[in-house]
Amino acid sequence: MESFDLVVIGSGPGGQRCAVQAAKLGKKVALIERRHEMGGVCINTGTIPSKTMKEAVLDLSGMRQRRLYGEEFAPRRRPTAEELLARVNEVSKAERDIIHQQLQRNGIHLMSGNGRFAAPHTIQVQDGDEVTTLQAANVAIAVGTVPGLPAGIEVDHKVVLTSDDLLRIERLPRQMVVVGAGIIGLEYGSMLSALGVEVTLLDMRTQLLEMCDREIVDAFAFHAREMGLTFRLGEQVASIQTTSNGQALITMKSGKRTVAECVMVSAGRQGATDGLQLDRAGLEADSRGRITVNEHFQTKMAHIYAVGDVVGFPSLASTSSEQGRHAACHMFEVETRSMPTLYPFGIYAIPEISWVGKTEAELTADGVPFETGVARYKEIARGHILGDRDGMLKLIFHIDTKKILGVWCMGTQATELVHIGQAVMALDGSLDYFVSNVFNYPTLAECYKVAALNGFNKLRALGDASVAADDDLPIQERRAA
Repeated sequence: MESFDLVVIGSGPGGQRCAVQAAKLGKKVALIERRHEMGGVCINTGTIPSKTMKEAVLDLSGMRQRRLYGEEFAPRRRPTAEELLARVNEVSKAERDIIHQQLQRNGIHLMSGNGRFAAPHTIQVQDGDEVTTLQAANVAIAVGTVPGLPAGIEVDHKVVLTSDDLLRIERLPRQMVVVGAGIIGLEYGSMLSALGVEVTLLDMRTQLLEMCDREIVDAFAFHAREMGLTFRLGEQVASIQTTSNGQALITMKSGKRTVAECVMVSAGRQGATDGLQLDRAGLEADSRGRITVNEHFQTKMAHIYAVGDVVGFPSLASTSSEQGRHAACHMFEVETRSMPTLYPFGIYAIPEISWVGKTEAELTADGVPFETGVARYKEIARGHILGDRDGMLKLIFHIDTKKILGVWCMGTQATELVHIGQAVMALDGSLDYFVSNVFNYPTLAECYKVAALNGFNKLRALGDASVAADDDLPIQERRAA
């Protein structure tokens, strides 16, 4: 039985970063991956494939060209599923190769198979009929998640699909119903709609993206409907049946029925802990397969850590990676800063949504006096250059101190643009920074200056601040006045 300082189960962002950090500290590390490819859900079925697919859709559907040059530049035919997925597979393979090389370069012992506990310090790895036993001074659980399924719905992977199945789809359907209008449902639903698929999104909730700013959500929903998405909110699926002609008949508890070529079930994610035999390590998972940890990502068994989506919120590839690094430092008594709390979030739908900080509703509930400043891409030269006249950026700031409390973006490169606001918030910056700073012109970053000036105009109306007379401002800044 071979012994290791650390055995990591799962090679997603959390497991990968944990293993590499421990190896760089001179520790002997083994990493177990149940797939035959490294990278976990992030690289193989989740983050990288879905985000690559979005870019492929924008290119192959001709949406970018139509925005810039008109309908006559639309492609003569709809791209095939094979053409769409070719780019996805190319990028995923490149990322897997990079991760594999990094792990090997750091001397990490890589193993394929299903890892499970035989005892608190003993890990078994089953690959087919072969079982290998490892002795672990420390263990990091980074097994990620699998698609969750509502009670009573069965997936056949042909007519009733999960998001994972979209990466193997043989042809694009004419109609699709998406059960669950959360982040994954909206991302794939908007992509398919851009390709001309008639998409209907069903959700038992009565509001889209309840965690998001309402103004941003309303703008997103407007553009989504313009693209052809149909929303049926407040509806719960009672049954999904396959008809004699191979279509899906969806019956809702309200009695409504609809039919489509296929259904994608997007009902959240479930921690992939079923096969770990956690009880043999003195641990248990909750009803959604998640493991409870402390601020250092330590379970109640001091030598066992858990990182990534398997511990729940925020379930981001970016935070999972940092959790893995933090856990490795803690287990080997290396001082590290605590995890930051100011996360940027991104929804890679069409159009993109990204944010950092609070919503107006949260601040109102907390009794925080605030005001907003808004810039719209149609006011920004770069927005016109990119052909995006519908995007927007919104700053939420304290009405007295002018500290930035939230940044909300929708549109082209929103997930990139948000990081400027994140940096200013992390450094306790205020509206003054954006007013006095200089941004490259033309860029989308200019939105921050226009939004800040818009906010200052509102404060000026209240008599709390003043800005230079409109005639003294450059033309792009006068637009915000």
